[in-house]
Amino acid sequence: MNDVTERLRRLTEGRDPAALVGLAASAAWVALVLLFWLLGPEGSPASGLGRLLALAGVILPLALIWMAVGLARAIEELRTEAALLRARMDMLRGSEGEPERPNARPAAEPRPRAEPRPAAQARPAAAARAPATRPAAPRQSDLPLEPPPPPVQAEPATLIIALNFPDGPDDHETISALRTALADPEAAKVIRAAQDIVTLLAQQGVYTDDLRASVASATPWRRLIAGQRGPALADLAAADADGAEAIARAMRGDEVFRDAAQHFMRQFDRTLARSAEELGDEGILALASTRSGRAFALLAQVMGMFG
Repeated sequence: MNDVTERLRRLTEGRDPAALVGLAASAAWVALVLLFWLLGPEGSPASGLGRLLALAGVILPLALIWMAVGLARAIEELRTEAALLRARMDMLRGSEGEPERPNARPAAEPRPRAEPRPAAQARPAAAARAPATRPAAPRQSDLPLEPPPPPVQAEPATLIIALNFPDGPDDHETISALRTALADPEAAKVIRAAQDIVTLLAQQGVYTDDLRASVASATPWRRLIAGQRGPALADLAAADADGAEAIARAMRGDEVFRDAAQHFMRQFDRTLARSAEELGDEGILALASTRSGRAFALLAQVMGMFG
């Protein structure tokens, strides 16, 4: 609090250190200008521009000095106000006592001890105070709860139809299969990933209907499912060199396309591995011939899985 009082006193009495420093700096600068004017070379600047620069060289330092003085004074006033506020808060905290507790009870007076009653008199009173017996309410854990419904699992044939996507609003069979497959959480993942990548391929000018369908044998696909890579799977390529190069450029330059393609490849590869035994050779070829299967073959070709 003494520090705050001293700051206020200095501000009100005009003995501001910043102002004193500013006055001293201004006086020193004016003295230097006068010395240069008196002791410097004779003559004056010939042009108006020279006189303007000389005047600016004299005035600008003074303006900068008093701008600094004003800034220092404003900072000092802010510090003073903050210190005053802190001091007032400390005074308020010190003057406030401990608040009275609303739930506090006055000291209880000692109760006179009741004289003991005979046992014969105590029993009827206890019997009168005993509540009537009620039937116990059933606990919540005893309530019959229905078990959660089992997860829906789409049939392989339904999934194949759904992954080919509807040809239009009149393709009711595919729309129905798509709706059924989307109820399966695992099938829904690969369907949504396939929808995204087929749309992105169309934006690149590549349409899955124009890609080559699968080979006549399921053997290369089974090799792919088993983890084999290289030129032995070259028959699975779905696009020519130009189409593959266009998609390769999109993979390199478009981060959104690349992330969607990698996500779709993981989901479709997982679907192939999960359904390979259940599908059979004809089912594998049917799945590979869908629009989603052709997109998978194209991306696998671009990623170098076929050598």
